[in-house]
Amino acid sequence: MVYEGMLLFGIVFVSDWIFDVLTQSRHALVLRHARQGWLFLVIGAYFVFCWCRSGQTLAMQTWRIKAVDLDGGKLPVVKAIVRYCLSWMWFLPAMALNYQLGLKEWPMVLVIAAGVVGWAMTARLDKHGQFLHDKLAKTRLIHIPSENELKASSDA
Repeated sequence: MVYEGMLLFGIVFVSDWIFDVLTQSRHALVLRHARQGWLFLVIGAYFVFCWCRSGQTLAMQTWRIKAVDLDGGKLPVVKAIVRYCLSWMWFLPAMALNYQLGLKEWPMVLVIAAGVVGWAMTARLDKHGQFLHDKLAKTRLIHIPSENELKASSDA
């Protein structure tokens, strides 16, 4: 997730610059909700495009992870969009709690961290180790073996 975030920084930076040029805004809080909607769409387009094209983002390629349909095939656009929207559940419940409690600074960070850990623990509830958003979207993550792993398994 950290590596994916680093890669997304470039996409968000350029997208935000384009938004500023198109809207002539000179401050990040100008048109804040429009900017957030724009970034939600741009980030979603990145993930949906990558998952539909090859099943992998750049970070997923590094870790040899691939998002596939339940039958192991490429994700259709609708399932990729559903997976993207459901993946926000890593953060949204904790963010809503922060908003309701009016938390700021470190308490806010701790609640979000607890939410992420809690969502990650949903993989422990699945017999195949899949996250809840994959289960709900009817998708799954698979490991793509490296050449060394393939060679070792064929030698055995």
